[in-house]
Amino acid sequence: QLQLVESGGGLVQPGGSLRLSCVVSGFTLDYYAIGWFRQSPGKDREGVSCVSRMGHISYYVDSVKGRFAIARDNAKNTVYLQTNDLKAEDTAVYYCAARQTGKFEHCVLSRGQYQYWGQGTQVTVSS
Repeated sequence: QLQLVESGGGLVQPGGSLRLSCVVSGFTLDYYAIGWFRQSPGKDREGVSCVSRMGHISYYVDSVKGRFAIARDNAKNTVYLQTNDLKAEDTAVYYCAARQTGKFEHCVLSRGQYQYWGQGTQVTVSS
């Protein structure tokens, strides 16, 4: 059974850091682009970052550029989202999602393009 499990969320003060992990099982990560999305109460789920299947392309939403970094370790079936200099507006439930793609295809930040989703991990930034 295809499954994605996020972890690493928590409560952090402004300016702090968290490393989120997305562990996949039931399929080979090599064939999938992975996206990270987030959703806060009353807002739509937005794309935060994505990494292509081959790891050669990554994108970030403008609000996190320079602060977040995505990385994948296919041998461990894991994708990471390093979040630095966190701000109150980063508070949300963070989800990872998988999208099967061609070998050199770019990733996208459109949630409708992703077939498989995890359950999410809560990130709260507060003093």
